[in-house]
Amino acid sequence: MKKSLLDHVLDWTGRIVLTAIVGFVLLPFVVVAIASLNESAILSFPPDSLSLRWYANAFEYRDFAEGLVNSLKIAAVGALVALIAGAGFAYVLDRYDFALKGLLNGVLMSPLIIPNFTIGLGLLILSAAAALPRTMWLVVAVHVIIVLPFVVRSVYVSLKNFERGYENAAESLGATPGRVLLTITLPLLMPGLISGGLFAAILSFNEFTASLFVVNQRTQTLPVAMYNYVREYADPTLAAVSVIYVVVVAVTLFAVHKIFRLEKVLNVE
Repeated sequence: MKKSLLDHVLDWTGRIVLTAIVGFVLLPFVVVAIASLNESAILSFPPDSLSLRWYANAFEYRDFAEGLVNSLKIAAVGALVALIAGAGFAYVLDRYDFALKGLLNGVLMSPLIIPNFTIGLGLLILSAAAALPRTMWLVVAVHVIIVLPFVVRSVYVSLKNFERGYENAAESLGATPGRVLLTITLPLLMPGLISGGLFAAILSFNEFTASLFVVNQRTQTLPVAMYNYVREYADPTLAAVSVIYVVVVAVTLFAVHKIFRLEKVLNVE
């Protein structure tokens, strides 16, 4: 059916509004990216001359390197623990009915509405009361609590879209429950499992507010190292780190979206 003039006007108006919103959201990043090329040690915009010296400084600064290694370790371990626990909770919530099912679901989803700094402060107070040292495992525990709802949600949606007939067919042919799980259930849930794990890793890698309460100099993550740097220096190095940070995360999310179609996994189509 041919579009009317009003339809064309609404279509172009929507595109213009969307472009304006995206441009407004990206404007701070563009300003930071340009400022990161400033040759002067004084952060200014627009820069008088361009240089990549601050990108080199970002790679040479020791705290950034150590923070990056810590962030990668914490994100990997935290995502793995959250994936195993989240998949188990999602399976229980989908397959079983019990009295406290609603309460369990509410507890698992509560980190979505509780501020992250509250979680970090609460774990700090709890660890101090229990005389637990502020090790890497405490940071991992905080990150697992924060990213667990995203894993549960991702796997739960995959389970809801799961065709139970495949499991029934395998069982009718004599497959044991363990074999059904390994050969039928897990392969069909793989998109949800991988997407949930990647989401957990990315969110854990970017976590700052909760980490600030539980890290120390030896276990500080990259976001915390960036925060400490900006308190001591005012040069464009942090702008360069921010650009690298945003680009890497954006490329990772774009790749995940193209491979796994996140809108389908998260049931937001």
